[in-house]
Amino acid sequence: MLSYILRRLGLAMVITVLAVTLLFLIIHMIPGDPVSTMLGPRASPELRAALEERMGLNRPLFVQIGLFFFNMLNGDLGTDVFSNRQVTDIVLGQLPYTLTLILSSITWSATLGITLGCYSAANRNSLADRLTGILSVSMIAVPAFVVSLYSLLIFAVNLKWFPAIGAGEPGNFSDQLWHLVLPSLAIGLSWVGYIARLVRASMLEIMGEGHVRTARSFGLPERWITYSYALRLAILPTVTVIGVGMGFLLSAAVFTEIVFSRPGLGKLVIDSITTRNYPVVMGAVLFSTLIFVASTTLADIVNAVLDPRVRSSK
Repeated sequence: MLSYILRRLGLAMVITVLAVTLLFLIIHMIPGDPVSTMLGPRASPELRAALEERMGLNRPLFVQIGLFFFNMLNGDLGTDVFSNRQVTDIVLGQLPYTLTLILSSITWSATLGITLGCYSAANRNSLADRLTGILSVSMIAVPAFVVSLYSLLIFAVNLKWFPAIGAGEPGNFSDQLWHLVLPSLAIGLSWVGYIARLVRASMLEIMGEGHVRTARSFGLPERWITYSYALRLAILPTVTVIGVGMGFLLSAAVFTEIVFSRPGLGKLVIDSITTRNYPVVMGAVLFSTLIFVASTTLADIVNAVLDPRVRSSK
């Protein structure tokens, strides 16, 4: 198990380096001059040269990448050229909002999706199973930004059940939780259907295997067989999907944070790209990449703990 974990951590480091390098190149390929954006078209050549040197834009691209990784290992992600604050402090100030949104969304959607999937598998071809299937596919088909807009219009603007914008008053847990309901619904709804269909398919496959038939031949209750024998193996693909899904949730969080005017990494990236604030963009992208890589690595490790065949086959 330790060997498997070390291999996965090593692979995660390689993926992180490659992803950050690629994203660094893409960001610098975006049309537009950050110096002109910050100083305006009438800035003197001396002032432009001073800002380019301060941001390191006067150096070759491969040197900029090398310096970024060197400074990153020392905990320095650069300085915001507008506020003169450390990029690390800016990103860490927004990170909790995005993590709270993502974790709350995946928690309620996974809980509901697994429950619906188990119920459908245990009542195969029943009316409830068919209705659950229709509902699940409908959830999958609706994009997060559409759910965001309609939930905002219906539940916040028309019915006034929930607040429309913001993340709640700092320090007031109940108010922050109330502001989290609609954004969490927006990015988690489609995952309910996806997880429900995945769990149902896995459960039906596991229910036909030999050890389940043996347990049934001993007269064990069907409910006990479903949740104690079948679900443990059927949940493995779902764990992997949840780990990979963190990346999709991060992208969905960008639209949700903009629609509901919530602070977070997504809104920070969009605002920084608009102003060509390269240090803040790279800092936010780096943390987003680390979240995605960490979630997929953790999902693989959890799979290896639940199923010894995973770690023995790699």
